[in-house]
Amino acid sequence: MERSIKDTTANPAPLGLLGFGTTTLLLNLHNAGLFELNDMILMMGLFYGGFAQIIAGIQENKKGNTFGATAFTSYGAFWWTLVGILVLNKAEYLAADSVALASYMFVWGVVTFIFFIGTLNGATIGKIVFGTLTILFILLGFHFLLESALFGRIAGYVGIICGSAAIYEAAGLILNEKYGKTILPL
Repeated sequence: MERSIKDTTANPAPLGLLGFGTTTLLLNLHNAGLFELNDMILMMGLFYGGFAQIIAGIQENKKGNTFGATAFTSYGAFWWTLVGILVLNKAEYLAADSVALASYMFVWGVVTFIFFIGTLNGATIGKIVFGTLTILFILLGFHFLLESALFGRIAGYVGIICGSAAIYEAAGLILNEKYGKTILPL
C-alpha cells in the first residue's frame, strides 16, 4: 500500500515579502530624503527585514523551494550585514569607505540579477520586484562610488517602487488564498 504525505504548511512567501518590502520601503523613504537614517530603520532591518526573512527562507527550504529559500535567506542576511555596516561605520570601527560600500552594493546587484533571471518564467510582480531591486543596487553602487546624492535620491524612488511591489505581492498571495480567488492579480 502506497502512502503519500500532503504538505499542509502555510506559504512562507508572504512573511518574507512583507519583511523585505516594508524594510526596503522605509529605508528608501530615507534615501529619497524624507527623513534621516534612524533606529526605526535599523531595527526593522534586523528583525523584520533580517530575522523574518531568514525564517521564511528556512520554511521555503522545508517546502523544497530552492529559489524562495535562497532569496529570503540571502536578503535576510543582507539586512543583518547592512545594519552591521551602518552601525560600525557610525562608530568609526573598521569603517567601510565609499569604494567598499559601492562594491558591496554592486555585488548585491549581481546576486539580485541572478534572482531576476529566475523570475522570467514566473509572475509579473516577481519580475518587477527583482528588476527594480537590481536597478536599486546598481544606483546605490554609483551613489557610493561617485559620492553622489543624486544617485542616492534616485535609488530611493526606485526602492520605494521595489518595496511597494513586494508588499503588493505579499498582499496578493495572502488575499488570493484567503478568498479562494484573484483579489489582487500577480
